[in-house]
Amino acid sequence: MDSLGQLLKQMRGPSFIQRSQEIADELLRDPAVRGLRQEHPELEESLLRMNVTRLYQFAADRRHCERCPGLERCPNDFQGHYSKLEVEVVNGITELVERKVPCALQTAKQQEDQIKKRIRSFYVDERALSEGYNEVEIMGKDRNRAPAVNQVFRYIRDVRENGLPNKGLYLYGSFGTGKTFLMSYLLHELAITGHTGVIVYMPDFVEDLKGMLSDNVKLKETVELMKACDLLIFDDIGAENLSPWVRDHVLGSILNYRMNRKPTFYTSNYALDGLEKHLSFTNKDGEEGHKGQRLMDRIAPFVDVVHLHGENQRHRQG
Repeated sequence: MDSLGQLLKQMRGPSFIQRSQEIADELLRDPAVRGLRQEHPELEESLLRMNVTRLYQFAADRRHCERCPGLERCPNDFQGHYSKLEVEVVNGITELVERKVPCALQTAKQQEDQIKKRIRSFYVDERALSEGYNEVEIMGKDRNRAPAVNQVFRYIRDVRENGLPNKGLYLYGSFGTGKTFLMSYLLHELAITGHTGVIVYMPDFVEDLKGMLSDNVKLKETVELMKACDLLIFDDIGAENLSPWVRDHVLGSILNYRMNRKPTFYTSNYALDGLEKHLSFTNKDGEEGHKGQRLMDRIAPFVDVVHLHGENQRHRQG
């Protein structure tokens, strides 16, 4: 839609004056403008006619919003915003002031953008972090998951009410039962409250760490990020091919810093005793039970264990 200025620019002389008056008359009959006058009966018609450009934009934005085509196709001059008219009295003189206000869709997008800024992911499918979440849908996917889902919901609620504890969750269960999805939900919900988070897919992360041996700067930045974030999730721990260096120096360093300070979360196909066996073995040095136990001493005391029962959701989707 053309702006009022563009419409009137095409006219000269008497036609300009006549068309200006016609537009003002039309605007005074517009439902949005009539609503404004009902809300502010002190507004005189002469003041409204002096502000015909503001009224035109106000009415046009209101019509666009009533037929909203979505944020990306917003036809308003300032995408995702609409004109709001307010009445102010300055030095005894009534004035009509125009402000651009973000619409509900724009506000939701800004909030979601802020949430995304608080979350870093390493090798985790971005769809798990960006799709919308619905508690009823999560609970309804598989009734067998209800006890674990309720425990995750309870953790989120406790953090909102009491702040962040130093204990995380250890979520384990069969392949495809939705462990990553649930942890992504937890991360998303707590990011809304202002917490920062990192989620790491362990098999790919461990392989990438081995490549950082020659890049100390990148390695240090990565480790410091995982130490500093409010929430750290190791996704699919137990599926990685460990080296002694990754286990003892990288994971050990991160977990040693975080224990008693910040919560760390895990998803795994293993129960805790199975994870300890996995952490005790590397291809290079074979079985080293004491080293696996040392790392478990930085995991087990600092998590509540959640067993996720349920069907393989990936098969159901197929």
